[in-house]
Order: sequence, then C-alpha cells, then structure tokens
Amino acid sequence: MEVSADDRCFVCGPDNAAGLRARFEIDRDRNRASCTIRIADTHQGWKGIVHGGIIAALVDEAGIYACRSTGEHFVTAELNVKYKAPVPVGEDLVVSAEVVGSRRRIYSVVGRIELAGKVLVESQAKIFAVAAG
Repeated sequence: MEVSADDRCFVCGPDNAAGLRARFEIDRDRNRASCTIRIADTHQGWKGIVHGGIIAALVDEAGIYACRSTGEHFVTAELNVKYKAPVPVGEDLVVSAEVVGSRRRIYSVVGRIELAGKVLVESQAKIFAVAAG
C-alpha cells in the first residue's frame, strides 16, 4: 500500500475547513506526540459532550504522529478506545500517544485524552508502517 498526503486530513489537515486542524508536536526522543485542542459543539454527540467518533479520531491521529517519531507514513491496523468519562466540548484537552513497542513494521501505541490532568480516554493501537506514494 502506498499513501500520500494532501493536507486535507480530517483531524490534522490545515486545508480541511470542516476538520479539527489539530497540531501535534512530535517528541522523537521519547517516541511521543501530543497536542492541545478545544473541540467546538459542532462536533458534539449529546449536548456539551464530544462525539465518541471524534474522540476515537483524535487518539487515532495521536498514535500516527507518535509513530512519525520513527518514520513518515503509517496507517492504523487496530484501535481500541476506553471511554472513562465524558469529554466536554469547549475545554482545552491534551491528546497524546506514545510508541511502547514495535515488531517489524507494526507499532504498539498507547494514547490518552486528558482534561486538567484527569484521564478521560485511554487507547491502544497497532499501527502499520507503509511506503510513501
């Protein structure tokens, strides 16, 4: 599989007007990535609560960026999300992920979403390295 970027990714793409435009910082020394983001009520499920699909997309993207500490192009093969508490809209959330292992071209990644130091979401992912297109 080959992939190529066009800056229109729903989560991080700067050219996607309908997207979240998350800006992840990569820590290559610790194989981590993180961002602070505030989700508007246009992405809520129940009133005042971020939609679960948006939450999954955020931890998915954080995992991809954590892997980018080791290379460039990745796709998610598996994602498990544990919703520990409702994630409110309009608050500064910290979304982060860290590579915790790798075997061949598959990376194991853990992620989380926090609000004021409280963990609201945890995730585990298997992420696959692919060729650039």
